[in-house]
Amino acid sequence: MKIEDTEEQTDLMTLKEESEELNETKEKDHHDFIPGDKSFSCSQSENSSRKSALKTGTKSYLTCFQCGKSFSQHEKFQVHMRIHTRGKPYAHPQCGTIFDQDGNLKVHVRMHTGKSPFICLQCGNGFTQKRSLNRHMRIHTREKPYKCPQCGKSFDSHANLKIHMISHAGQKPYTCPHCGKGFNKKGHFEDHIRIHTRQSPFICQQCGNGFTQKGSLNRHMRIHNGARPHKCHQCGKCFSQHGNLEVHMRLHTGEKPYICQECGKSFNRKGNLNYHMKIHTGEKAFTCKLCGISFALNGGLNRHMRIHNKEKPYTCPHCGKGFYQHGNLKIHMRIHSGEKPYTCPHCGKSFNRKGRFEDHIRIHTGEKPFTCQQCGKSFNQKGILNRHRRTHI
Repeated sequence: MKIEDTEEQTDLMTLKEESEELNETKEKDHHDFIPGDKSFSCSQSENSSRKSALKTGTKSYLTCFQCGKSFSQHEKFQVHMRIHTRGKPYAHPQCGTIFDQDGNLKVHVRMHTGKSPFICLQCGNGFTQKRSLNRHMRIHTREKPYKCPQCGKSFDSHANLKIHMISHAGQKPYTCPHCGKGFNKKGHFEDHIRIHTRQSPFICQQCGNGFTQKGSLNRHMRIHNGARPHKCHQCGKCFSQHGNLEVHMRLHTGEKPYICQECGKSFNRKGNLNYHMKIHTGEKAFTCKLCGISFALNGGLNRHMRIHNKEKPYTCPHCGKGFYQHGNLKIHMRIHSGEKPYTCPHCGKSFNRKGRFEDHIRIHTGEKPFTCQQCGKSFNQKGILNRHRRTHI
């Protein structure tokens, strides 16, 4: 039990004893206390005062206007009043929310005023409470002091650990009334409900886009403010989302957790695996209405459309050359920088393009994966196969 709670209980016990004594020896001369008014009016005489009462040795009582109890000390009277206010004497004048401490009321006021005095020096995010800033800092420091005793997984907050413990118990206390799906986190349950209700209560004040989750809005806001709070400790690259940082870290670790069940090829991103699977299924759902070419992904169609409308949004800052795709601009920039990131392990020759590097590797391995469907002849480069096909025309 907190010391403050113990002291308050002691005060209440004292008040109870005092009020019992007062019930036995009620005095006709007493004072009525008016909240918010520093003056006290005597019911017997207007000239009577606390000062004169002290001089004559007569007790001056403060009477609770709600229950009629009287007190000789103002401090004890204030403690007693918390019984009627449920121990929370500090009320906000606008919304009526009550608090047990003045400091908590001040923090609450910031919700109405929008003030966030505690600023993260690394990413610029603001917080209404210092403890919220301290929890946020664990994102940057990657500190996770709360450890699960069952599986050893660590968390940056005690609340997240408590939610995680529910997964070991197998509990899903939140059930969707629309489809019956269960959830072990209240937040996930509320997010899911909005799928059925089609609510998007979190609105971007800059562009008007709506989101079903507050976290989605927070991530979206980084587009406008350019914040990238998640930093790779190995190469220094920064990201706007923690998930993107986790994917990036796989480049350093070499981890490829997504494995194709058809051919065994592995990928570091789930999206890359999904894209790869369409090679096996042959699915190309996105078709160009101008030329009829189909693509496995919508992004591929969007990039293709720039060929028809001659849009080249990616421009080289050195020579002004334009490109349809950002990836092509990145490859082009290596001409100016002289960068050749792909090095042959057999002879040490370097290349600025991955495709040329792979073509070169086949010289050493003797692999010829490109086969002519008409004569069966194979080649180590796709360009050579294309030239060969012209001989059959």
